[in-house]
Amino acid sequence: MDNQTEKMPQHRASAFQIADQQGIGARRGFWILFFYLVANRLIDTPLPGSSLGMAVRKFAAARIFKKMGHDVKIHGGVDFGSGVNIEIGNYSSINKGCWVSNDTIIGDDVMTGPEVVILSASHNFADTTVSMREQGAPPRRPITIGNDVWIGTRSVILPGVTVGDHAIIAAGSIVTKDVPPWAIVGGNPAKVIRFRNQPEA
Repeated sequence: MDNQTEKMPQHRASAFQIADQQGIGARRGFWILFFYLVANRLIDTPLPGSSLGMAVRKFAAARIFKKMGHDVKIHGGVDFGSGVNIEIGNYSSINKGCWVSNDTIIGDDVMTGPEVVILSASHNFADTTVSMREQGAPPRRPITIGNDVWIGTRSVILPGVTVGDHAIIAAGSIVTKDVPPWAIVGGNPAKVIRFRNQPEA
């Protein structure tokens, strides 16, 4: 690939160029297509037969993700882009309708509520003489989620955030900065409510 193509902004790159940049080969590309066209649409809990859908989604995701732990649950309707850089630990789950950025690291025993959004990308906007669309994106800032974390329904975790072990993120929270271990956070922007390992006042 020449230098001109390498410097091409993501919003101008074709799907094939992006796939090449991310190192997606034919085999992994097949499983990505299979996941979105077939597995992601299969029946999900609590409906009868959902265990089959769960098993097929896990099987496909294991061939896409960079790392997949034991007994991981992938529910229906999730979006993780190409998923090639995602790492997910043992006994963790990605719930219905979640959007997980491609460069997210998820630890063990992590629970996500439905429709959680985990974002590692943003937009440049400093130049007021050019539309934000034309300014492209700054470098991605991956997200790391520790072990034994519960992320409530429709929470949003923004670029570069690290969520510490044993933390809880209340439903509907907008997480803009790191979450300490054992913290319970909530709100917009999310703030520490208390620590799970300390007595309530």
